Amino acid sequence: MGKGGRALEVEGTPAFHGYYMPAEWEPHTQCWMGWPERPDNWRDNAVPAQRVFAKIATAISKFEPVTVCASATQWENARSQLPETVRVIEMSMNDSWFRDTGPTFVVRKSTSGCGTLLQKVAGIDWNFNSWGGIGEGCYQDWKLDLHVAQKILALEKLPRFSHNLVLEGGSIHVDGEGTCLTTEECLLSKNRNPHLTKEQIEDELKAYLGVSKVIWLPRGLYGDDDTNGHIDNMCCFVKPGVVALSWTDDETDPQYERSVEALSVLSKATDAKGRNMEVIKLHVPGPLHMTDEEAAGIFENGEAKSRLPGTRLAASYVNFYIANGGIIVPQFGDKKWDDEAVRVLSQAFPDHQVVGIEGAREVVLAGGNIHCITQQQPDVPDDCGKLV
Repeated sequence: MGKGGRALEVEGTPAFHGYYMPAEWEPHTQCWMGWPERPDNWRDNAVPAQRVFAKIATAISKFEPVTVCASATQWENARSQLPETVRVIEMSMNDSWFRDTGPTFVVRKSTSGCGTLLQKVAGIDWNFNSWGGIGEGCYQDWKLDLHVAQKILALEKLPRFSHNLVLEGGSIHVDGEGTCLTTEECLLSKNRNPHLTKEQIEDELKAYLGVSKVIWLPRGLYGDDDTNGHIDNMCCFVKPGVVALSWTDDETDPQYERSVEALSVLSKATDAKGRNMEVIKLHVPGPLHMTDEEAAGIFENGEAKSRLPGTRLAASYVNFYIANGGIIVPQFGDKKWDDEAVRVLSQAFPDHQVVGIEGAREVVLAGGNIHCITQQQPDVPDDCGKLV
């Protein structure tokens, strides 16, 4: 810790110091979440969404520790809705998308002897502009969100790598073995880093995530306009060499073209270890659309992006969270595809318990889902295999 409770700033890039981003299925010390409240994004003063956040936090807490951050005005409310096993701390924020505003954690291997720490953990504090900046982002003021990653790292007494690259955690997925998945639609958006070329952005991903190969899918999920096509709604690693891809067999669905396009790229791609990619198809639900009643519950004040009735929801089962021994997956009320997602993920993760979260529609109404509102903090084994 630095003076005044600041996270220790580290010069240079994570890769230079031997850090890399581990895969999500590697062990965690805890999961970080925010607490929703803004009435211009979460309907009915966020009351329905808070119930679902509490359900998600409770489910994850069965597998690993969970910390929920809530504003001063919401701390007591959050504490009352969450089990005692979930830590609740006070933190100011503009909204509760901790995948994107929290730190991206990285780990570093060392060659020390038995009984000492083999790896150390640090965090990357990316730049954030509310998914597009003034006029094109999701809300007009994100000053509080700019400090979320730094506050988490300071609380955990972890080193901080700060970067002026505009990047959200939901726009990247890694396999922990040198490969990163992302989309051109998001990272090459004019709303993020228009001064950088694709090659320059790829170089930054390699330097900060410790990867050697970046697989670029052209586009994200249809309707995911809030994030400009984050990868975590479209495709994710299940294990090295294997990905889950949002899919539909309906050729009249606009998602079909995007899924086929992504499958074509993945079928020709190799990962950092030279493996061909195996693709598991996860059918999207619906299509689902925002109802008049749901839209009427959102307080329009000009500060946040409008949520209009009839808008197609960017609903995807790929937006799940991998906990220590658990898979926490959204359920949207489309029983056919809800059940299918649980079945497919149970086969993909035979050593994990798959837990479906009913009511996840409340999260997608505001523009994301379970992966978007969670951020894993990795655990690290010492050289005797013991987690510390």
